[in-house]
Amino acid sequence: MKLYNSMSKSIEAFVPYHENEVKLYTCGPTVYNYAHIGNLRTYIHEDILQKSLELLGYDVKRVMNITDVGHLESDADDGEDKMLKGALRENKTVWQIAQYYTDAFFKDCEKLNIQKPDVVAKATDYIDKYIDFIKTLEDKGYTYSANGNVYFDISKFDRYTALSKMNLEELRVAHRDDVEEDTFKKNPQDFVLWFTKSKFENQAMKWDSPWGVGYPGWHIECSVISLTNLGEQLDIHCGGVDHIPVHHTNEIAQTESYTGKPWTKYWWHAEFLIESEGKMSKSSGEFLTVSLLEKKGYDPLSYRYFVLGSHYRKQLTFSYDSLDMAQNAYFKLRKRTSALAEANGYQAKGKTARNYTDMSSKVLSGLTSEAKTLVEKFKDCLADDLNTANALTVVYDVLKADIKDTEKVDLFEYMDTVLSLKLLEPVESLNAEVSDDEVQWIEAQLVKRAEAKKNKDWATADAIRDAFKEKGITIIDTPEGAKWQK
Repeated sequence: MKLYNSMSKSIEAFVPYHENEVKLYTCGPTVYNYAHIGNLRTYIHEDILQKSLELLGYDVKRVMNITDVGHLESDADDGEDKMLKGALRENKTVWQIAQYYTDAFFKDCEKLNIQKPDVVAKATDYIDKYIDFIKTLEDKGYTYSANGNVYFDISKFDRYTALSKMNLEELRVAHRDDVEEDTFKKNPQDFVLWFTKSKFENQAMKWDSPWGVGYPGWHIECSVISLTNLGEQLDIHCGGVDHIPVHHTNEIAQTESYTGKPWTKYWWHAEFLIESEGKMSKSSGEFLTVSLLEKKGYDPLSYRYFVLGSHYRKQLTFSYDSLDMAQNAYFKLRKRTSALAEANGYQAKGKTARNYTDMSSKVLSGLTSEAKTLVEKFKDCLADDLNTANALTVVYDVLKADIKDTEKVDLFEYMDTVLSLKLLEPVESLNAEVSDDEVQWIEAQLVKRAEAKKNKDWATADAIRDAFKEKGITIIDTPEGAKWQK
């Protein structure tokens, strides 16, 4: 396995601390709203990472936090409290908000075939451990108190910019005019370990501590949850690229100061899903969620297919036209693979991503040399820094290969334990009957849509596309013009 390490900024051979045992930590959601599909792109790639490692013979233990307390609007110690913001928006308690959106997050993950981590840790369950962690840092001289809050002093940690490779002035978080700067910090990059002076009225989540009643800073939860469940040294720490300058930088500083030893061997970061205007977020444009995609007629696994067609380290531009093409390609692929499975009497064997050894010995051992070559080609794609686009290409190579159909089905089953696209499950026919009147209406609407796009009237073009979706019609834009299928 070779992975890009954000710390060294290079692709490295993957060698975990303990031979085939992999300790994997992935930053989880802040559960104050639904996850948007940009967030979920990262979780899809992390799912592929875990399943690829397991396919290649590693024993993976994955831990993920659920941020159900604190987490201000930015990665620094400023902005609005996200949990409180959600509670005020929906007239619920912060505890109700946290539980509702935690459940919603895992429902989305299930729809996208994202495997649930071995350990899911709520931040609010670790308050006592945060306090012990801070007390140790305090005893070691890494903290100071000011205005009732406990800060980490970054000047005491020499490797503070090791991950970001930025100078401290560049690390200053872009400061909004409406945010009051914390003048009690010795250094602008110092971060809060424990708040007792809340910036918000009616702060709901508070606990007793040696420094007074308050709540933990955001960065501390990932360090403590990782140390508690995975030990003092971590093989891979995952997250989005936006975590590098502040959140992950602060995690390293406090964790290595606490343990006195190197912490994470490989830092893994996924790039943004972007729209034409830039980074996708909950506050920009239409709030894109899995549920919204479903309402517009998309299968959630079409979005997974769309995501796997790009590399996790490259920005991916989202548009409904591109998702249309992905869904069309995905349905056609699944129709072919499931038809082969049905023709050859395939029955689901209840296999999961956890029994690759069983599959290798019982399913793959009897394959012909050509079929085995395709297996190795697929594994090589995954081992090459998770090249999922090439791995998908191998699936199409299997369809074209001169091997027995029963072997093809075995290969699809094997590959789908990682791709998780339900390749062997039937999909509804793509060739629904269309009346002559409906054809005339479709063709007329396509002319209007083409004219709207030519005039950059995106609202009209989108409205026509939505009308097609409601009727179960998929539009595919090609160099020769738009094509449609019901």
